[in-house]
Amino acid sequence: MSFRLRVFFALFFSVCSMYSGCGVVDAAPEQKQKPNILFLFTDDQRADTIHALGNDLIQTPNLDQLARSGFVFNNAYCLGSNSGAVCVCSRNMLLSGRTYFRWTGRYASAKKPNFPESMKEAGYFTYHHGKKGNTALEIHKKFDKSQYLNDQQARMLGQPGKEIVDNAVQFLKSDRDKPFFMYLAFSCPHDPRVADQEYMNLYSRDKIKLPKNYLPLHPFNNGEQLVRDELLAGFPRSKAEVRKHLHDYYADITGLDAHIGRLLKTLKESGEYDNTVIIFSSDHGLAIGSHGLMGKQSLYEHSMKSPLIFSGPGIPKGRTDALIYLYDIYPTVCEMVGTKIPAGLDAESIWPVISGKQSKVRDTLFTSYKEGQRSVRDKKWKLITYPQINQSQLFDLENDPEETRNLFDQTACQPHAVRLLAEMKAWQKKVGDMSPLASASPQDSTFRAPTLEELEKLKRPRKSKNKKKKTKKQ
Repeated sequence: MSFRLRVFFALFFSVCSMYSGCGVVDAAPEQKQKPNILFLFTDDQRADTIHALGNDLIQTPNLDQLARSGFVFNNAYCLGSNSGAVCVCSRNMLLSGRTYFRWTGRYASAKKPNFPESMKEAGYFTYHHGKKGNTALEIHKKFDKSQYLNDQQARMLGQPGKEIVDNAVQFLKSDRDKPFFMYLAFSCPHDPRVADQEYMNLYSRDKIKLPKNYLPLHPFNNGEQLVRDELLAGFPRSKAEVRKHLHDYYADITGLDAHIGRLLKTLKESGEYDNTVIIFSSDHGLAIGSHGLMGKQSLYEHSMKSPLIFSGPGIPKGRTDALIYLYDIYPTVCEMVGTKIPAGLDAESIWPVISGKQSKVRDTLFTSYKEGQRSVRDKKWKLITYPQINQSQLFDLENDPEETRNLFDQTACQPHAVRLLAEMKAWQKKVGDMSPLASASPQDSTFRAPTLEELEKLKRPRKSKNKKKKTKKQ
């Protein structure tokens, strides 16, 4: 019997028990079985890279199926990062339900409540397979079964996501006596992006549209324009080079979508599909030419926003603009399956939004990047501050979702900037962020693009201090 039918009969018998005329007052309903949870989590995938959610060019038929049948969050964000490897903080926050300001060093503590332990306590067999670099290694040890990819090798094989899906298919075909919580943390579409020709041929490069907020160069120094991600393209960013990156990116996502389709097919063939809630998201977005940037080391929408879809039994079809964080997924799943939400989490359950009981769980949303960028937004307005150069941007997201018109210096908009700055300070106290929002000795806000010679020098791999010490000893 499917999960939907179990829920129906449980509700039917519950209602009937209130009325003596039903004739089933003493009937005991069948015990409700918990749904399986399949959590698909990609690497570096922008929120606007699913066909069904508005990208007319990209081909994602299997993700489209989930989006059209499920519940979509239009405003799901990574809170931010204390390093250029944004995925480290994103994945640690996801599995711990706490902001990165709560831990010292690079990773969240595995001694505190975490996603896999909560699911085990709820009666689930917990399964993880994913990238090893920049992840929550100690929390991964809490899964009943945990295994890793060779990240770089997996990205070079031309079939994005195949290894993870191959293993997941084998697991689904095995005998089990518990519902499963399966966390598949793909290593794509992170660079290097290699997709077989069958996926590349689906796109004509000259027809790929540039982002509406494409720029050859970012207009000022945001403090992170020479990190690894930004060196993947030349300065200035040419239209041809950005199209090449987008071509590889789209083909990689389409290849991954095909393998996700294999997994969904296996679920259906095994009879588990109707009893499985599927969650799809990514650790953060990516610029790829937007605002003259290539990476995710900024607080613009394209870099901090991710796709988020819930689909399956008990999940209504719908879409919301509620402001939520990726780490909200942890308590949401706890509430959804009826297990206790641990105390001390920064995350909020968004199940009330999915179930239609609330339209939102917060009025504003805060994001941060290292010491040099802070942001807060509400339903309409967004303020980004750059404390190291004492510069700010104010965007009307309702009329300018691509963040192309900075309204900070317009007198009529100053009340919004003042209000959001107060919200930003309140958020800092709430999440434990002690960083100043202005500098007494600001850096130069001018960005000078590196020459070709300087760019080649920056791209050369740097020797670590440990390697130098070993060389001296030898």
